[in-house]
Amino acid sequence: MFYKICREIVRFVMLFVFRFEFKGQENIPQSGGVIIAYNHRSNWDPVVAGLSSMRPLTFMAKEELFKNPFFGGLIKKLGAFPIRRGKGDVSAVKASLLILKQGKCMLMFPEGHRIKDGKIVKAKAGVAAIAHHAKVNIIPACISGEYKFMRKITVIYGSPISLEEYYDKQLEPRELQEIADGVLNTIRELGKGDKS
Repeated sequence: MFYKICREIVRFVMLFVFRFEFKGQENIPQSGGVIIAYNHRSNWDPVVAGLSSMRPLTFMAKEELFKNPFFGGLIKKLGAFPIRRGKGDVSAVKASLLILKQGKCMLMFPEGHRIKDGKIVKAKAGVAAIAHHAKVNIIPACISGEYKFMRKITVIYGSPISLEEYYDKQLEPRELQEIADGVLNTIRELGKGDKS
């Protein structure tokens, strides 16, 4: 309930700041564990992702954000859980798997951090590793447009990416990296297809 109330308040406010167009929302399953993988350019991205997804999103957030008791408590209520970046945080991975096992929808940024200048980077293999271990689909999603007053922001959701063919196989790091890079490339292609 808290998530829904906050979402509607933010939606109302944001309508006076940006113009939105959401495409392909039907690709998000109505139930069951799933990862939605977005590109990451701005601190606005998690907010826009939450507005465009019809399902509540859970997401990893750097542990530094939880040091402030008020803000940390707020984002926890909104679905965030901490991760120690660059340290192979096992507890964050376990939390992710539990969330997906519970049939929830999880936001991930395959790039791992904000990419402001549009440069091409390799994906973090975690998105593939978690999806493979949890046996869930990945929905690629691209956020495009400039975060400037009354500019149009578009979010496009692509078709589900299934790793079912790998479920009974132990994947090597190289294979996980290839899958993750493929997910990120699909996200980029969705952006190229936005002619708005």
